[in-house]
Amino acid sequence: MTTPARPMNALEWGMLLTLSLLWSGSFFFVAIAIREVPVFSLVTARLLGGALILCSWLAWRGIRWPREWAAWRAFFVMGLLNNAIPFGLIGWSQNHIPSGLASILNATTPLWTVLFAHFVAADERLTPAKLLGLLAGILGVMVLIGPQAFAFKDGGNLTDWLAPCAVLLATCSYAVGALYGRRFNRMGIQPMLPAALQGLMASGLMLPAALLLEHPWTLPMPSPQALASLAGLGLFSSALGYALYFRILASAGATNINLVTFLIPPTAILLGIGFLGESLAPQHIAGMALIGLGLAAIDGRLLRYFKVAR
Repeated sequence: MTTPARPMNALEWGMLLTLSLLWSGSFFFVAIAIREVPVFSLVTARLLGGALILCSWLAWRGIRWPREWAAWRAFFVMGLLNNAIPFGLIGWSQNHIPSGLASILNATTPLWTVLFAHFVAADERLTPAKLLGLLAGILGVMVLIGPQAFAFKDGGNLTDWLAPCAVLLATCSYAVGALYGRRFNRMGIQPMLPAALQGLMASGLMLPAALLLEHPWTLPMPSPQALASLAGLGLFSSALGYALYFRILASAGATNINLVTFLIPPTAILLGIGFLGESLAPQHIAGMALIGLGLAAIDGRLLRYFKVAR
């Protein structure tokens, strides 16, 4: 039986807002670094940097790595689903769409989690409210992409359609990874171990692709801005982000931590507009509103609020 989420205190809200800034910053950092660093090299640097920081923290705390093959197999799958695939897809897409739009599309992750969970998790079936939220979110995605993205046969750009679809595919990978990751609790593995070791495994997956396909040693030295963005991705968006995530999860619970999804797009949009000269069309704002409505319906607390108010 699921325990109802309790209201968060001021400290927990502060941590949640900080986490939204850290994860919103990832879209900002990628938008800067991807101009000079190819996508596989960028993802490898981000993953390896974050993993080394978290592994150093584990060593400092004296937390030992598991020895069971089943645990390492799970770390490998999580690294693939939760890091390598989505980071690569989102990194490529940000060559073609604004960081704010990528963050809005990324906010659909809970929609796909709800859909997939209906088929694989007996305790997370679709309810009428969740189904309504899912439909609203899908409609929001359709509004975001827009009909012009499907007109490439008549002279439009195929990439206009592929780039947002790449982000949506990444969110599906996140959703499957979240469902797969529930096994770590059953295995008795401390939460910080998957946070560190999934990144380590994923960096091992991405490094050969970077070396074979991009030959990073032949590329010009990235600018100080690009190097700072890579450092920000590893330290802030990956290492500190995951550490703070698990701190909030332990304190306030899974339902409350999902509220970060509502906070990431506005911050990422403001960063993109304020520092990268990006802009969003009215259809993007309308799509974000529909996705937010869908997430609110899935979360359930908006419906409970109106019931209490009545």
